[in-house]
Amino acid sequence: MEVKAVEKALLTGQWEDSIPQTPAVNVAQAVVRGRFGEALTSSYAQQLFKFRPADTLKNSFNISASLTQDKQENELLRLVFAVACLNAFMQVNWTGPDLDFRPFDILSHTEPRNYSDESLNQLSVAELASGGEPAYHLTQHALFLRLAQILLDAPYQHCQTTTWWRLRAHLAHQRVLDEPVILSDDVMMDFKRWQNPFASNNPDMAGRLLLEHGLLHHTFQQDKIAAEYFVKAARATDLQYELTGALGKRTKFQQNELSQLVLLAESHLTDEGPKKIDITSTDGSSQAIIPETLALNDDTLLEQTEFTSSKSSSDTSSSSLHYLDPSNQPPLHPLDQCILLSLCLNVRNTSPLHGLTSEQMSPYVSRVVSHPRNWTIHTMALLIRSRLEANRTRTVERSALQLQALVDQIPATDAEAAPASERLRYLHSISLPPKWELERELANRFISLGVIKSAMDIYERLEMWEEVVKCHVSLERPDRGIAIVKDLLAGNKIESEAVISREKASGAIKRLQRFDSAREAKLWCILGDLDPENAVEHYKHAWEISKSTSARAMRSLGGFYFARAEYELARECLQQAVKIEPLLSKSWFILGCTCMRLEDWQGAKDAFARCVTIDEEDGESWSNIASMYLRIEQSHKDDDSVDTTIVPHSNKQLAFRALKEGLKRSYDNWRMWSNYMIIAVDVGELAEACRALGRVVEETSNKPDDVVLDEDVLDRLVNAVTRVSSDPQEARDSSSSDQAQPATNPNEGRGLQPRVLDLFDRIILPRVSSARVFRAYARLLTWMGRWEDTMKAWMDAYRESDAGKLSRGEINTVDAGRTTWRDAIDEVEEIVDILKNLGARLEASGSTKKWRLQAKSVVRSFMGRTREDFEDDPEWHRLEELLEELKQE
Repeated sequence: MEVKAVEKALLTGQWEDSIPQTPAVNVAQAVVRGRFGEALTSSYAQQLFKFRPADTLKNSFNISASLTQDKQENELLRLVFAVACLNAFMQVNWTGPDLDFRPFDILSHTEPRNYSDESLNQLSVAELASGGEPAYHLTQHALFLRLAQILLDAPYQHCQTTTWWRLRAHLAHQRVLDEPVILSDDVMMDFKRWQNPFASNNPDMAGRLLLEHGLLHHTFQQDKIAAEYFVKAARATDLQYELTGALGKRTKFQQNELSQLVLLAESHLTDEGPKKIDITSTDGSSQAIIPETLALNDDTLLEQTEFTSSKSSSDTSSSSLHYLDPSNQPPLHPLDQCILLSLCLNVRNTSPLHGLTSEQMSPYVSRVVSHPRNWTIHTMALLIRSRLEANRTRTVERSALQLQALVDQIPATDAEAAPASERLRYLHSISLPPKWELERELANRFISLGVIKSAMDIYERLEMWEEVVKCHVSLERPDRGIAIVKDLLAGNKIESEAVISREKASGAIKRLQRFDSAREAKLWCILGDLDPENAVEHYKHAWEISKSTSARAMRSLGGFYFARAEYELARECLQQAVKIEPLLSKSWFILGCTCMRLEDWQGAKDAFARCVTIDEEDGESWSNIASMYLRIEQSHKDDDSVDTTIVPHSNKQLAFRALKEGLKRSYDNWRMWSNYMIIAVDVGELAEACRALGRVVEETSNKPDDVVLDEDVLDRLVNAVTRVSSDPQEARDSSSSDQAQPATNPNEGRGLQPRVLDLFDRIILPRVSSARVFRAYARLLTWMGRWEDTMKAWMDAYRESDAGKLSRGEINTVDAGRTTWRDAIDEVEEIVDILKNLGARLEASGSTKKWRLQAKSVVRSFMGRTREDFEDDPEWHRLEELLEELKQE
């Protein structure tokens, strides 16, 4: 039997006619072609799905039953039925159309009266709950997913692709849960170690597996790892792509051609199987089986960018795609389209949320939308485009209408749209949400547009009661939200209309009895959010109902205690929450803050470290990690046996690195730059301290308060330059040989001088006027030997000093007092001495600068302004002697 060929057909969704026909192979062929009912009601399936009620669904079936005499064929049939169940589940919940059979139809059972499709679905939904997270309770035919899991968990010896199908089943399961639940390390390692039997000579299969690995990590918000897999997938399929620019127009009235972002891409995959897709076809024959693409119909924007040049700006020998015409690129292979959409999602996840990110993502989507190849892929591309257009005034209308069209197309039958097999072929290779999430997204879009009533109608139909409650709160009717939740918990509110119709035939059953524990716990948590006075009682009740598995109950309770400064209780609750659900960075962040309040620096550092592991873009957590490294002290005893504490240098280095990472994500946060500057000085990274000081001044210069400038750090930077000889021949590295080149240490001397000089000239002096700043500047210029500029800097420093301000009358002599006046005399004497010294140098160099006149003017101005109030002071003679000395020069 061609087991490997059948397994490949199951994975790709394309059947090879060369596979020999047997009864078991015929069942596999039916599954590949989307006839799941035919396969799951076959005689083989009837033997496998003998239903004997037990405590769990797994114990209700004998999945080890022999279906044939051949062990290899027996194993293959189990895999085929697992695939049929998984794909049937995804068809009814993701792509449509509805199935033509019910889960109850595939079971051979002895007690049909005690069970129905509804009861089996409820039991399956309850078993699908994981890690305290409930599965969506209106998931259709959840039994199929549960059966697929049970069949795939069985041991396999002859089939080689069961690990791949387990990966797909896990992906489907994660999308059914309210929040993703991280898989165990053993499961993840199994996926990572598994060797793809088709990878060596089939780039399509190699790329598929890598792409699906990336999607799994994308689900867990492990974006860096996901990005690596997406790039590996592109390499495996030999997809060539480049984000570049080309001249073009985006508006109808644009006169000048401007550079526009464009993604150049070309596929090298060839379609296999009897029904190959014509990649070079450009006609519209496929338009009938793809989702409706709505036109923009804007009076200004063009439907798509018109590129007026046939060459991109990367038209150079170094670009491998320079020959592509941006306005007429060849169609891509569907799998390559999936890879581009995944790369597009990764741009969003690893970049800040602003317009530039949307502009960067748009070319990826446009490249896929321009050539529809597959129903599901095109749906995903239109969905991403709808998300990108949601925040732009001219495109928001199409965004909402397009999303509505995507929701409406799912129930369409095969006659109205693409067949089920076509829709499912690449479903595992993209991140398409299930249909209830798509409708939730539409409701959220209505909320953003202010259409609350329409959004609430969708939420109520989907029985997403938390969102319904939020709508009532936004309408300032929280009492209605509380009433809804209490009715649900009391069993007084029957939920879905589908349930009502089924229960009319069998008698009403209270809804509470059909709640699984995870979902009931969630409702109690919602009630706790709405009823702060009894919140603790509600959260604890949710924790008890969930049998200590509800992360939300502990998270909410921990947040409640934190807000009321009960930090010990908050830490205890939050530790339990993150143990159950370790993927939620918000829980880790609050835990870190709680540990900070308790002065548990190590615990706080570990919590914030988990935050940045989950989300590398969390600049605030990086900053907190740095703070924690500086708090973690090292105890020691000094010579007098007195216990003291110091911060180890290694911790300072770690804090420096943490802040450096954080600033990549929070570039405009001047407080983080200030902390970074201080730590950089502490660890000797003065070049970085110089850069940080400049950023602090730049970021605070436009604030209503004064510019923030740390003059101590500025003095240290100037000292670091001037403590090294200004003669390049003398500034040699002490550790080098006599033949060494002049030292170029970036943290001192000539290595640091250009940075400090630029800091003064470009950033500080245009914004700050301070005597201390000008003195530091003058010292730097003195070291550089720029004597005229040095004299000017010292004079500027004098003008900003108390003496200069007294001379100009900016300080009232009566208010100043004698102490201030006497200190000002010291400043006058200092500037005169400086002018003498610099004057001698200037005269030696042939300068005509009249320093004596400047010095006399300084003394006379100061004496003239202060004579009336201080002429009788004993120190007045110092000024008279100084002036007389200058006259004799």
